[in-house]
Formats: sequence, C-alpha cells, structure tokens
Amino acid sequence: EVQLVESGGGLVQAGESLRLSCVASGFTFEDYVIGWFRQAPGKEREGVSCISSNEISTRYANAVKGRFTISRDNAKNTVWLQMNSLKPEDTAVYYCAADRRDCDVRSSEYWGQGTQVTVSS
Repeated sequence: EVQLVESGGGLVQAGESLRLSCVASGFTFEDYVIGWFRQAPGKEREGVSCISSNEISTRYANAVKGRFTISRDNAKNTVWLQMNSLKPEDTAVYYCAADRRDCDVRSSEYWGQGTQVTVSS
C-alpha cells in the first residue's frame, strides 16, 4: 500500500518556523520527485516546492523563496520542508506528493492526507 504521511504542522505566530515531514512507503521512493503543495480556504491547491529524485535539484514558488527549504533523504524515505519567517498568508493545508516525472498539482501520482499550518499575526 502506497502511503505518504505528513506531519509537523501546527499553530505558530508570524515570524516563527515550522518543519514539515513527509514519510513515504509502498513505492520506490528514490525514483520519484517529491513536491510540497498547499491549499488555503477558498483557494486552489498550489505548488510550494519540489525536489528531484536524486536530491540535487530544487525549486520554489516565488512566494516562499528565501524562506522555505526542501530536502530529502532517500535512505529514510523522507522529505522535509523547513519553513522560516512564516507569514499569515502561509496558512493552509500542506500536502506532499510523489510523481515519476515532475511536481504537478494536476497530475502527481501519490498524495498525502495533508497537515494544517496556521500562522497568526
């Protein structure tokens, strides 16, 4: 059974940090690119960050560049999203997703259940 399990969300104040984790099982993790996505109330799900299968290439949405860092450890089947200098507009449910080709909100193959991040002002 394929599983992606996110954790690490919570309620923080603006300017604080959180570290999200995504633990994968049931598929060959090192063959997949992993993305973090988020969905705020009343808004469409959007891409936040993506990391290549070989841990080398990363990319970020403009809204989080310089504040968020994605990383992965293929030996642990885990991806992290370090979120610093959080803003109220970062409030959303955060999802990790896996795909063989690319991080795409429309076509990623496997999805986690999400973890809530709430940033108060």
